[in-house]
Formats: sequence, C-alpha cells, structure tokens
Amino acid sequence: MSDAGPKLHPQTLSIHPDDQITPGWTAVPVPVARASTVLFPDLASIRALNWRDDSKWRYGLHATPTSMALAQRLATLEGGKHTLLHPSGLSSITNVYLAFVHPGDDILIPDNAYSPNRELADWYAKHHGVSVRYFDPMIGAKIADLLQDNTKLIWLEAPGSVTMEVPDVPAIAQVARAKGILTAIDSTYAAGLSFRPLEHGVDIVIQALTKYQSGGSDILMGATVTSNADLHAELKRARMIFGLGVSSDDCSLVLRSLPTMQVRYEAHDRSALALARWLKTRPEVDVVLHPALPDCPGHATFMRDFTAAGGLFSIVFNPRYSSAQVDAFVEGLRLFKLGYSWGGALSLALPYNVRTMRTATRWPHDGVLVRLFVGLEDEGDLRADIEQSLTAHLG
Repeated sequence: MSDAGPKLHPQTLSIHPDDQITPGWTAVPVPVARASTVLFPDLASIRALNWRDDSKWRYGLHATPTSMALAQRLATLEGGKHTLLHPSGLSSITNVYLAFVHPGDDILIPDNAYSPNRELADWYAKHHGVSVRYFDPMIGAKIADLLQDNTKLIWLEAPGSVTMEVPDVPAIAQVARAKGILTAIDSTYAAGLSFRPLEHGVDIVIQALTKYQSGGSDILMGATVTSNADLHAELKRARMIFGLGVSSDDCSLVLRSLPTMQVRYEAHDRSALALARWLKTRPEVDVVLHPALPDCPGHATFMRDFTAAGGLFSIVFNPRYSSAQVDAFVEGLRLFKLGYSWGGALSLALPYNVRTMRTATRWPHDGVLVRLFVGLEDEGDLRADIEQSLTAHLG
C-alpha cells in the first residue's frame, strides 16, 4: 500500500492492512504459522538477536507471523504503534503490574473497576508491599489531590463495566502526565472503535480480545497497546520473563473476525440503545445506566469523547422488588442467557450487588442492578423476551 495514497480509516485497514509480514504471499486470510522452534541460518544470526527488535523472529512463544499480523492490526485500530498479545484480558492487566509495579509503589484504581483487577491489586498489596487506593471514578482533575510521591500507576476504566460511569479520561491523564505517573485503561468497552484513549493522553490501553474482537464467544485473549516504545519494551520484557504467549490458531480466529467487528459493534449499539430507551418507560425500572442516556453518570463526557456505546448497559430496578424477585426475572428470560464474557452474538443478563463491590464510594441506588449485554438477535424479539419476564415475575 503506497504511502502516497489517501489515509484510510481503521475499519478499512482491518481488511486492507498496511503490512508485509509474509511478503510474496497474497491471499485474504493471514497464514496460520504454528511454531515453537524458529530456525536460524547460522549461529551469528542467533547471537545477533536483540529481544527488543520486533522485526526478528526468535521463538514461537513471543511471536509468529500470525500473532504479529494481529498485533499490528490492533495497534492500527487503537491508534497506537505497539501491541502485545496475552492469553486473556486479565493477563494483559497482569502484565502491566508485572512490568511497572514494585514494592513501595502506590496504585490508584477507580471504585468501579473490573473485579478481577481489584482482586489482583489487593493481592499485590497483601503480598508485595504495594499500596492500593480506590477513588471515585467521577473525580476528574481532582485526582491531583490523591497523588503521593510514590504513586506509580493510575488505572482507568471507561465506562465502568457494571455501573457504567464514564470518567473524564483526558482530565485524569493530563494530571498524571504532568506528574510523570503512568496511566493504563481497560478500554474493552470501546474496542478501539468508539473511543481511542491514546489520543486522550493515556499511556497504555488494555483490550480483552475475548469480547468484540473475537465475536464468537470462543476465544480467550488480551492485548496491551501503546505508542511509547520504552513502555512497550518494559511490557515485552515482563511478558517474556513470565512466559505469556498466545496460540496462532486463536490469533487466526480473531483476525478472521476483525473485518466485521465495526459492523457488529454498530448493530449491538443500535439494538442496545433502542432497548435502553424502551426500558426507561417501564415502571419496574428506576434507572437506565446507558452512557448515551442522561441518567448515566458521565453522560456529557461520553457524548464529548465517544462515538457509540456497543451492546453493554445496566438497569436498576425499583427498590420495591427484592433480590429474589429480580433473580426470578433474570432466570425467566429465554433469549438472554446467564453468563460472563460478553461481546458475542448471544445476549446475556446478570444481577449484581453493587454495594459489596465498592470500598471508596457510596452506591446511590437502592434497587437491584442487572447488567444486560445485547447481542445480535432481533431487537423486537429481545424486547418481547424482557417484557414476558417482567410480566411473569415483577407484574
């Protein structure tokens, strides 16, 4: 692809990639390169290897043509320069801790963060002499008041994966960068499509490729993306030391799904927003926490920074309904299934007790929260499914 040509959008580049990882091979799919052993022509080639050099093959654990093709395309979608692949989204989060967090360091984490990230941070605090503090996700630039001399890392999540608050990412990133503090964000929700944190000052983006990038509910994988070569090298070094790798077969499945990801994301977004607006009219529902709707904390920030919301949002039921009644509603759904790991074609629903998930902020709602992921089923069928269960169990 000529440098003189027009600048292409990420969606187009996911189909027409600007790479030459396998020169001489012309086909639609990327070849699946399965390898542990990589062969070298002579000892001099082995001895000249530098682990920092992403252009040289060394060992199948670290990279193959298939995994490198996926890494490059993800960097393009996210607007970054460097991507590392990991066995899961949580593994990508773990890689950030392994690379940058050391005894004596202080970490700030939003109170609405992905629960496994909280558990990992608390484990670090207990076993590795790290200070972990949780903050109000809506704090914005006032996070400056929480910074200490030993604050090393600020985590962000946009929106919160259960309660959907949308933080002011640029404001927090600006404060952190002025103090030389690293920022990392779980941006699985946006998938590099509706929000690009690197363009708003964040240092490292984490993606759970298990979700929209896979789209088939059959792959576990994660990624870290950055534009900073030094941060990439530190992440790469930690990943190498701890032996974190991915399967070329799994990479090929994600590569196959990437060209349709934006089309799928937009379809999730249309159906979810339609259902969210309808649910606002239901007497059983007190609050609809969809970032594109005014009830959601950070709505104005979402409208400023994001272009779409995808398929994930939450609802809070009227407090007159007990947890048992809401559980019955969830279990009474026929098309929405019970399960984690959203992002595929199948719609999902799960209730949460948010009060037990927080330590630094007060949850303002008394009703039970249910998180919905809206899949690719017909929106009218999904609406009818919700309505029949509301009538049967909360009517």
